[in-house]
Amino acid sequence: MNDEQLLRYARHILLDELGIEGQEKLLAARVLIVGAGGLGSPAALYLATAGVGDITLADDDTVELSNLQRQILHTTSSVGRPKAESGRDMLAAFNPQARVHARVERLEGNALSDAVAAADLVLDCTDNFSTRHAINRACVQHKKPLVSGAAIRFDGQVSVYDLRDDNAPCYHCLFPEADDVEQANCATMGVFAPVVGIIGSMQAAEALKLLSGVGESLSGRLLWLDVRTMQWRSVNVQRDPECEVCGHRGH
Repeated sequence: MNDEQLLRYARHILLDELGIEGQEKLLAARVLIVGAGGLGSPAALYLATAGVGDITLADDDTVELSNLQRQILHTTSSVGRPKAESGRDMLAAFNPQARVHARVERLEGNALSDAVAAADLVLDCTDNFSTRHAINRACVQHKKPLVSGAAIRFDGQVSVYDLRDDNAPCYHCLFPEADDVEQANCATMGVFAPVVGIIGSMQAAEALKLLSGVGESLSGRLLWLDVRTMQWRSVNVQRDPECEVCGHRGH
């Protein structure tokens, strides 16, 4: 690290568990963030400012005025711009040393598979089940750790699916894919603004821990938050040996 980096990341380096070695791991890391909205905003901001060296920000949507109540990666002047490009520019303003790649597209098929394969870690910051399951399948295929968050109304949840571990569950183990699942998103049901900030920040924390090798991740646990009562619940999640997506691992 150069002198500027030593100063910029000084408060991380002072942490015994992280130090220079852990910070260098962050600088060398490649992260894929799918979704540059409510969850992706705080997650991307913390990853970029914390020194993650290479970030791909993927989103096919454009910034709308109604997004600004919670999507802190964008400003009023961003309305009408692609979220991925608006987010890239904001991250560059916070940390010009971070390499941020904007992908203005909905990653799917081979494009999603290639993007996951190129990353060290993936953050699912999307708001629909079909995309979540597609990301999970790609992470299982390429054995990449997946940090998943969700928020709706006053509720949020976050977990880690560390697909490098053959005994760890995948997203499908907990939330099996089904045609009759009702789609719920912020556009139709609303969301209390700080909920996405809390969950997105926790996704960033889990990602930084995994990349730097600090602490114990949420793999095998799902955290639920009800902001109305500010109550957290922790649920243990087991791998389903009959899972259609990851059941073959370790065989």
